[in-house]
Amino acid sequence: MATSTTVRTKPTFIESAEAIPSATGRDYTPLSSPQEVIAYARAQGLKIVDFKFIDVPGTWQHFSAHINELSEDIFREGIGFDGSSIRGFQAINESDMLLFPDPASAVIDPVCTVPTLSLVCDVVDPLTHQPYTRDPRYVAQKAERYLINTGIADVSYWGPEAEFFIFDSIRFDQNAHSAYYYVDTEEGVWNSGRNGTSPNLGHRPRWKEGYFPVPPADTLQDLRSEIILKLIEAGVPVEVHHHEVATGGQCEIDMRYNSLTRMGDSLMMYKYIIKNMARAHGKTATFMPKPLFQDNGSGMHVHQSLWKTGKPLFHDKEGYASLSQTALYYIGGLLKHSAALLALCAPTTNSYRRLVPGYEAPVNLVYSRRNRSASVRIPMYSDNPKAKRIEYRCPDNTCNPYLAFAAMLMAGLDGIQNKIHPGEPMDRDLYDLEPEEAAKVKQVPGSLSESLDALEADHEFLLQGGVFTKDLLETWIDYKRKKEVDAIRLRPHPYEFYLYYDA
Repeated sequence: MATSTTVRTKPTFIESAEAIPSATGRDYTPLSSPQEVIAYARAQGLKIVDFKFIDVPGTWQHFSAHINELSEDIFREGIGFDGSSIRGFQAINESDMLLFPDPASAVIDPVCTVPTLSLVCDVVDPLTHQPYTRDPRYVAQKAERYLINTGIADVSYWGPEAEFFIFDSIRFDQNAHSAYYYVDTEEGVWNSGRNGTSPNLGHRPRWKEGYFPVPPADTLQDLRSEIILKLIEAGVPVEVHHHEVATGGQCEIDMRYNSLTRMGDSLMMYKYIIKNMARAHGKTATFMPKPLFQDNGSGMHVHQSLWKTGKPLFHDKEGYASLSQTALYYIGGLLKHSAALLALCAPTTNSYRRLVPGYEAPVNLVYSRRNRSASVRIPMYSDNPKAKRIEYRCPDNTCNPYLAFAAMLMAGLDGIQNKIHPGEPMDRDLYDLEPEEAAKVKQVPGSLSESLDALEADHEFLLQGGVFTKDLLETWIDYKRKKEVDAIRLRPHPYEFYLYYDA
């Protein structure tokens, strides 16, 4: 594969290749140079190199080459690709783009049968020789740099709890004259009365009772264990795994916290491994927020904290829930900008099927310790200052993690810089409030369209330090309105036939 000769020096990206404590007790230390990567690939007998990068909506893209094509020139000069074929990138008349592999991302691909080196890449414009402003990973890197430049902190840590479903079968179609979807899994409680060719063995989680049952009700124990072993192989430390609340195969695997860009990398690897491991077992995994009607959806509760010179900034033993004033202002920024944030953090029409009362969904824009009905929860498991963090519960896994994490950080920093107080906490079950009390509690937007309108009106906080650009935000809003909001709005829904056919 030919390399470009246009760019002679790699653009400067923020470095965050620190050692990561792994669940096995050893350190996974990223490689730090092209020479180390090439030597590692040869020592491991790898045959293929795979170049991965992310599009604007948040899906990994890739292409591969023989390992003999991996040279220092690729790290120094980049490797070309067609940017016009990538969602949210270039027009066809300006399609040539470059990828620069990040040496610290090098791992043996955990799901490929042929021994393959996996490299996550940054995107560069070959005309300007600068990082591409619509590259989501570059946005994350700029957010980390902006944090340092503010002087508030020198690192932010992120720990997303990404929930997902593993099904046995999924069928769906939409055309001019029909529309349907059909989800099935042996574990689904709806199969309790099934009378088929194979025995019906029972032991299924009931609706909204899937949290923590042991096997045989939890049929996915071994598969999740295999998944976490693959994650650890890929340098993604894992803390725990378990069944989640919904019937039909809802799961959660919790990764150990990491810095912003590196956690974006880890979450992409997380989704990649889970989808491919499910497929290897004849199953299918989805991170769709609400695939099942009348049961809990899948969110991504994002734990986050700020640190400076090795000290946590969110802890104050005298504060509410042991939170510092800095942490309260950070929460204030999240709550103030939540309507706009959700255009990036809960960015699909299906996201708002999840964000409804009654399914543990965080629809109320308030904060509270321990309270899972609030948008911001302060975990109280430990009184260790290093464990003090806040948990923003609105996002889901359909987000682009680099953009979502960067946007949350920018909202929190805006809260600190402008001393935005979040008001009084709400330490009550917010679903049981009297109507007049509930009416006073601000809630999340009810649709993607509302969130996009909010982002259009409230985005100055994202532009600070050049972290986001107007061009990127306009591209995002335009894409979401045309490709998703309008696409759903223009199609008849199957339930509309039930409601209106005899009108």
